[in-house]
Amino acid sequence: MSATKSPSEDRFYPVALVCKAWGIPRSVCYEALARRRDAAPPAKPGPRPLVSDCELAELIRGLLDATEREFGFRGEGSRKLHARLRHAGVAAHKDRVLRVMRENGLLSPSRVGTPRGPRNHDGVITTTRPDVMWGTDATTVATLAEGTAWVFIAVDHCTGECLGIHASPCGNRFEAFEPIRQAIRSSFGTLDNAVAAGVSVRHDNGTQYMSRFFQAELRFYGIASSPSYVRAPEGNGVAERFIRTPKEQLLWVQNFRTIEELRLALHDFADRYNNAWLLARHGYRTPAAVRAQFAA
Repeated sequence: MSATKSPSEDRFYPVALVCKAWGIPRSVCYEALARRRDAAPPAKPGPRPLVSDCELAELIRGLLDATEREFGFRGEGSRKLHARLRHAGVAAHKDRVLRVMRENGLLSPSRVGTPRGPRNHDGVITTTRPDVMWGTDATTVATLAEGTAWVFIAVDHCTGECLGIHASPCGNRFEAFEPIRQAIRSSFGTLDNAVAAGVSVRHDNGTQYMSRFFQAELRFYGIASSPSYVRAPEGNGVAERFIRTPKEQLLWVQNFRTIEELRLALHDFADRYNNAWLLARHGYRTPAAVRAQFAA
């Protein structure tokens, strides 16, 4: 109000003087000005662009139509349209071009993927008795003389014991199944057909585990495949948590010259883990003690 000139006197009057002449408090005046300011759409800070958003959208539509007529391209991205606008002499920031194209539905279509089920891990993957679900996973470790070695593991989701562990110079599907074969021999004593019926194996979506050989071997032994959600490692949390332990207790603190030396050290660690490692979720008992309780 103080910035408005009186049309009759051609001069400015302060707000306090005007409110005193009208007999109203200044807070009423300021509240009315605030309501008027909030009702108006927020103005973009800085200088006004030479081309408005509506004009820019029409220019983009024209460029899209022109490229489709001349070259047969149906839809282009905001970066290419920003370059075409720049070549046409129209100055507009790339972020503004993207915003205008998004608001007017001018972005090129893109694949959104297929639904893969719930993304969040909202269930329980541990079991109430052993040999119901096994988890498997892999990691790598460097040896001094033979390069990188792959380490595959198999762990029971109930007892938490390591049922199989294997080291190999390559990480193919045949080596990935070796810990499962060790787990079958450890829990059932034989490798006959359908001997492990009722067991499921939780694994990630790695190429080794999703291969035809790995899946066929599971079916031969009567084991059900239970892949975790894509990009959701918590679905395979039991194996993920177990594999952290040999990393911290063995692989990250000791050097191995050969893969055979690594393999022997892993089997020794698995035996010590099953008989001496205390698990909090079992009341600080060892995996072997939990297995013995179920056997009794």
